[in-house]
Amino acid sequence: MRLYSLSVLYKGDPKVHLLKAAYDVSTFNFFQRSSVQEFMTFTSQLIVERSGLGSRASVKEQEYLCHVYVRSDGLAGVVIADNEYPQRVCFTLLDKVLDEFSRQVSKVEWPSGSPATISYAALDTYLSKYQVQPPRD
Repeated sequence: MRLYSLSVLYKGDPKVHLLKAAYDVSTFNFFQRSSVQEFMTFTSQLIVERSGLGSRASVKEQEYLCHVYVRSDGLAGVVIADNEYPQRVCFTLLDKVLDEFSRQVSKVEWPSGSPATISYAALDTYLSKYQVQPPRD
């Protein structure tokens, strides 16, 4: 059971844009990592674009499950995990991250923000904290 990506996006009027993201592509071949990360960013934006405000959904994309939560204020979160990762845990994580993000980052910054301009460092911590480590023999 693995988490691969945790993203915070803003569903603005013309389009969706990424505010902050964390990735764990360590299980992929070194030469595939950047294209896998691009795929995850693109997929996250596309899913948020196609989701309505105030909605939650889980979408299967190739061998991944993408869990999306779009709040009514336009702030959205996406977790990309493998098929075995529990859905309930993903949505609990998204609730926690979006609540914390909205407290720490001013709503004024959401429409124009980007990963370079938004300062919110907790995503990497959450991504590693919620990783399920395989049992050791």
